[in-house]
Amino acid sequence: MIQLRKLLLFSLQAALVGLVAGSVLLWLRPQLPATDQEAPSLSSPTEFTGPVSYSRAVEAAAPAVVNIYSQKRVTEKPHPYLNDPLFRQLFGKRLGVPRQRLETSLGSGVIINDEGYILTNNHVIRDADAIQVALRDGRGTSATIVGTDPETDLAVLKISLENLPSITLSENQPLHIGDVVLAIGNPFGVGQTVTMGIVSATGRSQLGLNTFENFIQTDAAINPGNSGGALINATGQLVGINTAIFSRSGGSQGIGFAIPVSIAKGVMEQILEHGYVIRGWLGIEVRAINPAIARAFGIKQMQGAIITSVFRNSPAAAAGLRPGDFVIRIADQPVNDIRAMRDHIASIRPGETVDILLLRHNQLLQKRIVAGERPVQGTRP
Repeated sequence: MIQLRKLLLFSLQAALVGLVAGSVLLWLRPQLPATDQEAPSLSSPTEFTGPVSYSRAVEAAAPAVVNIYSQKRVTEKPHPYLNDPLFRQLFGKRLGVPRQRLETSLGSGVIINDEGYILTNNHVIRDADAIQVALRDGRGTSATIVGTDPETDLAVLKISLENLPSITLSENQPLHIGDVVLAIGNPFGVGQTVTMGIVSATGRSQLGLNTFENFIQTDAAINPGNSGGALINATGQLVGINTAIFSRSGGSQGIGFAIPVSIAKGVMEQILEHGYVIRGWLGIEVRAINPAIARAFGIKQMQGAIITSVFRNSPAAAAGLRPGDFVIRIADQPVNDIRAMRDHIASIRPGETVDILLLRHNQLLQKRIVAGERPVQGTRP
């Protein structure tokens, strides 16, 4: 009887130990490495996984990014006091002679094709007397200005060297917010440098930088000297020309702007074809309609733009447009935004007839205007 009781007690203890051990193993099992089971597959699509390195993109684009050094002579006029006869008699006549000094600036550019055409910013080479271009492979040469377009801050240069590298333009791939981009240029003159970021925004305007603005915003570090350099995507294609930064200190604060490649290509093609950029022009200055303007003119119309002035001998003056007219439509396109309206007028070919819908004294009027050519601010043959 005692042996049977011991046997039952031993069996009960063994069962309890087994139960506890099994529970511990079940609790530890998710933390143990899998042996016979396959690793679970990723649930996210492969297109959202980026490369570990962007060296291939840099190697594809960087040889076509050049350093640009420009020089110009600046004449400093003497202070008016130095022209005083008594002062010049006491301290010498040479004090009143204008002096010249040499101003240098640096920037970047992008070789677009093997013919040696380079895209850069207009402010990089503005008023330059001499321009030097340095390639990544160590070669250097002088450059000539083919044409400039200050209204988009773009310029086209030409160099004459053999076996030139060129960059591939991104024309068929849309740019999205969040896309990885790389900025290549010559910041502070230290040499070619690559920085990485993402597209922070697209279509930025009303920054007061250029007449025609449609910037890519990026947080890739852009510093002085990067202007005119390349903004490329993760495959090494050109998506923009680095142009400006927003900074309170003069250095990069994560807000940089680049001109989209579509705009840069269009400007370059017109400069190569005509020597300058041809844009349509009506000869009016406008302001957006706001509640205060609407109340002042006693109108309920909030869509459109009010004409504030009409240039003499302009297409608008010839068609009878007046200050105070409200522009509602241009060529069947509603006027909802001043920037879009200006861009639309610029895209009209000079000599083309355009129908404009106006509101004058609360009455709709239809006017027909023959577009003129926008006065050119850049170089022109």
